Amino acid sequence: MQSFNKRFSIVYNGEIYNHLEMRKALESETTVLSWAGHSDTETLLAGISHWGIDETLVRAKGMFAFALWDRVEKRLTLARDRMGEKPLYWGWAGTDLVFASELKALRAHPDFPREVCRESLAQYLRFLYVPEPRTIHPALYKLEPGTILTMEQTPPVSPPDAPLRPGDRYEGISIRRYWSLNSAIEGGALNKITDDLGAVSELEKTLGNVVSRQMLSDVPLGAFLSGGVDSSMIVALMQAQSVKPIKTFTIGFEHPEYDESSHAAAVAAHLATDHTRMLVTDKQARDVIPDLPEIYDEPFADSSQIPTYLVCRAAREHVTVALSGDAGDELFGGYNRYLHGPSLWRRMKKFPKPVRRAMGQGACILPEVAWGTIGTVYNKLKSGSGGVANLGTKAHRFGERLRDTHSLEDLYYNAASTWLEPESLLLHETKEPISTLSDPLPLHALSEPAAWMMAQDMRSYLPGDILCKVDRAAMSASLETRAPFLDPDVIALSMRLPMEMKIRGGQGKWALRQVLYKYVPQQIIERPKVGFAVPIGHWIRGPLREWAEEMISVDRLARDGFFDPKVVRQIWAEHLSGRKDKMPQLWAILMFQAWYTHWYE
Repeated sequence: MQSFNKRFSIVYNGEIYNHLEMRKALESETTVLSWAGHSDTETLLAGISHWGIDETLVRAKGMFAFALWDRVEKRLTLARDRMGEKPLYWGWAGTDLVFASELKALRAHPDFPREVCRESLAQYLRFLYVPEPRTIHPALYKLEPGTILTMEQTPPVSPPDAPLRPGDRYEGISIRRYWSLNSAIEGGALNKITDDLGAVSELEKTLGNVVSRQMLSDVPLGAFLSGGVDSSMIVALMQAQSVKPIKTFTIGFEHPEYDESSHAAAVAAHLATDHTRMLVTDKQARDVIPDLPEIYDEPFADSSQIPTYLVCRAAREHVTVALSGDAGDELFGGYNRYLHGPSLWRRMKKFPKPVRRAMGQGACILPEVAWGTIGTVYNKLKSGSGGVANLGTKAHRFGERLRDTHSLEDLYYNAASTWLEPESLLLHETKEPISTLSDPLPLHALSEPAAWMMAQDMRSYLPGDILCKVDRAAMSASLETRAPFLDPDVIALSMRLPMEMKIRGGQGKWALRQVLYKYVPQQIIERPKVGFAVPIGHWIRGPLREWAEEMISVDRLARDGFFDPKVVRQIWAEHLSGRKDKMPQLWAILMFQAWYTHWYE
């Protein structure tokens, strides 16, 4: 689209939820404006023409990625939303500077860099995704969330030695931030809310306004509903503002330990939504696996990608837009590592390193099945969400990580890692590169360890895993998803809440729960956090075993030349024996092999 003054041209992906408010502001400030239509794209162009790019993006509340050409200054600008809801890739194909929303679009270029970046592969094995700013290919990068890239002259014909980061400049290309998570954290620290009632009231008001804004749509709209705190909160506020039942969607599975659809149904019944509960067979879920390399473009191994795609596909049969509860955990303290990590480390750090290592090894000696039995008893003694799901797997995972933990930072980094030492798996020597996790954080504003961990997740795990997973799954099903928790007003408010309003009494998301309990009875919500999972570990021992064997056969591994066959076959044998659950490590390898086969063979 061109701007009304013909100066700017834009290609744009996304949605600006407050663009009507921006239009009113523009109309009050300028008389030369004439609207040709009603789209947020036109509003964005008019804002850039009047306010400039930086101020327009600070005002804009939404998700977006765009490329803008300035005919007067002969300047190309690329920009991405604050938290990374929408993707934007850029880099070099041969001597050409290229950019797109998907890597598969760039693969159309005859000089697309098909090689696999070994440093990115090491990061992928650790985190199950490739963190910003790299991609799986050399010379191609992800524009980091909240940043603007500007090219002010003829582009260079070759890439820099290392990815450009905010503040860097390279032969006419520069990257800067228009929004900073650090600034949001620091701003919140200077304006903390101290009153419980005031915090709950402000949170309900802010979320209500954001949900109302994001419900504006000229196409059918609904919401995902898992029955947990976050999605139930969004659905409750949607229904409170709707004159008719809103459409909600969930999926269930054959394995009862993975099926939470009954909890979602209970919430839907209480709120009187128009609820769709789709039961998925194991075969239907497994049938998605061959499509994953095409959907995700680069290796991606968060196994909840499968149910995420299935619920998007189910929702798309009824609606075009769906709201989700994504980011509630990161902003309001929902993950177990926030609840238990700091207290565990306070106890563990009193012991010398050899003792901690021995304790970690001891946790792994007891079989996972035995830990699972202990967990069942423990959960019966605890009420509501105070229990721990899948204790066996989590105890072994914690034990393995405790052996190499020397600080709270180590504990977080190891907890976020699937392969603790990816170099032990790779055939070629490599060094893991710097990523967003390496950037400094405002420690004076993050005095509580849980707050530090949440900030790390917000700038790495959230955009690299959660938002990537949902966006790619939804787009492949032609469904638009919206995440109210990622609105800048909600982010700013969350930073103002002290940690005791997020984690209290050993339970996360305290303030959110107080709002939710006004709409949904507490007993419907309270249960141990499970997550959105499918039984892949069982499948690759059973119906997927032949496929897995083919992907990680000694001959194939040796031919492809990435992974040490001996190491892979060892963990494969351990998993098949049933003594250990090696699903996350194996799924990372299998998803890379499936991706490599899809795009290279």
